[in-house]
Amino acid sequence: MKRLIECVPNFSEGQNMQIIKQITDSIESVEGISLLNVDPGKATNRTVVTFVGEPEAVVEAAFRAIRTAGELIDMSKHKGEHPRMGATDVCPLIPVAGISMEETAKYAQKLGERVGKELGIPVYLYEAAQADQKRNNLSVIRAGEYEGFFKKIKLPEWKPDFGPAEFDAKRGATVIGARDFLIAYNINLNTTSTRRANAIAFDVREAGRTEKDAKGNPVKDANGNPVVIPGSLKSVKAIGWYIEEYGIAQISMNLTNTRVTPVHIAFDEVCKRAEARGMRVTGSELVGLLPLQCLLDAGKYFLEKQERSTGVSESELIKIAVKSLGLEELAPFKPEERVIEYLLRDKSDNKLVSMSLAAFADETASESPAPGGGSISAYMGALGAALGTMVANLSSHKRGWDDRWKAFSDWAEKGQQLKDQLLRLVDEDTRAFNRIMAAFGLPKGNDEEKKARTAAIQEATRYATEVPFRVMEASAATLEIARAMAEKGNPNSVSDAGVGALAARAAVMGAYLNVKINAAGLDDKKFAADIIARGAVIEQKAQAEEAEILKTVNSKIS
Repeated sequence: MKRLIECVPNFSEGQNMQIIKQITDSIESVEGISLLNVDPGKATNRTVVTFVGEPEAVVEAAFRAIRTAGELIDMSKHKGEHPRMGATDVCPLIPVAGISMEETAKYAQKLGERVGKELGIPVYLYEAAQADQKRNNLSVIRAGEYEGFFKKIKLPEWKPDFGPAEFDAKRGATVIGARDFLIAYNINLNTTSTRRANAIAFDVREAGRTEKDAKGNPVKDANGNPVVIPGSLKSVKAIGWYIEEYGIAQISMNLTNTRVTPVHIAFDEVCKRAEARGMRVTGSELVGLLPLQCLLDAGKYFLEKQERSTGVSESELIKIAVKSLGLEELAPFKPEERVIEYLLRDKSDNKLVSMSLAAFADETASESPAPGGGSISAYMGALGAALGTMVANLSSHKRGWDDRWKAFSDWAEKGQQLKDQLLRLVDEDTRAFNRIMAAFGLPKGNDEEKKARTAAIQEATRYATEVPFRVMEASAATLEIARAMAEKGNPNSVSDAGVGALAARAAVMGAYLNVKINAAGLDDKKFAADIIARGAVIEQKAQAEEAEILKTVNSKIS
């Protein structure tokens, strides 16, 4: 697996697009780097950049960006709503794939050391890259901001981890670290009051607020320490500010662990707190990127609140999430540009399923041997799952069946999962065939090459046997949905459940033909015999299940 690190540097410039472009050009000058997102904010005068690549490339790109930002940004003239202390204010590294947090932290330390030595910028490490727990929190490091650091940096306890203990008036200081994925998320209010926005921020943020007496003085405990009233949301940092560009106040949040506090929970909690204080939430704004699962979870959450089926497509869940969170209030929200998985995916992975029906049929009918029966079987299985899911969704919304919506929603959700799995297998079957062709094309000029070629052919053939077997398993599982819908679903759609069963059974039998023909070319006869025998059992059960479903369907429509 390729090792991937994401880097999300925040630069103290959000207005001059020429400067921002020069910074991002320096990032893209490094081979192997993918620039995913550039999100400038005029009022905050800050730009969040997201790029990804292998560790060494990311470190090099981050170094070039920090150097360029230091050359072009003058912090002595900088003004903005967001807390800041340097031209490159913060530069976190985030493990994405094939690399641990510990390894990522070492790369952050390597970057920090290089910035300190070669650029002479004071560098502070944070989060996983910082061993000293007293100074690993970004807000603690940045306290006092740019203006206060001329004195702060002279304190022994605030000596930089790397670079000089002299504050650079032009470039400021930089915080570099390693952390989990963080979501920067702003919630819009129907007020212009920063004070009132801050009141809500203190209500919800984990750090809460200091308790005060009737005279406004801090309440202290028996040890003389201020008494803190914690906020309602764990793993959330928040402040309130006024954004002149939009003419509204916002709650600016960092969600540091969406497994603890998801985006939709943060949004709903702010809605409740705002209403309690006489305000309303009008929408929200994402800064940078977020994982796909955040939007899928939000879509399901809001559908469940409406007692509607959650067994809808990925695109529909995203649409519901975007509308419910008001993510398009301030600017268009394009999932293909804001969801990290969409930006990282290889478009060749779904070449076939992204075609139109006509183009897919034409491609199948061409003289090319792929896509062939395996891919077609997977697609028939996907259509069978889709029909069963459709009946479940229609049944979930049927008048008079309100008390049954959740049961049908669960069936629909299962159907969506099987449909998506089978759609992925459409392209996977063709890729498996192409692997066999590539193996046959390997050189065979000597014994060593012949041996390697034979091994590659066998490995590819085994995989090409396993893929249609997975199609068999997934297609057979869709028959359970078709049966449930034929027996319990909306009677007006019972014929659709029957057609779904027909498609699923055909998918099982078609995929089994591919299992048998590919297994015949395997030298591992024990594996071949075993997978053929297991396939025969699945085929027999699918045929029997289809017969029972059609019997039920016909009894209801005759």
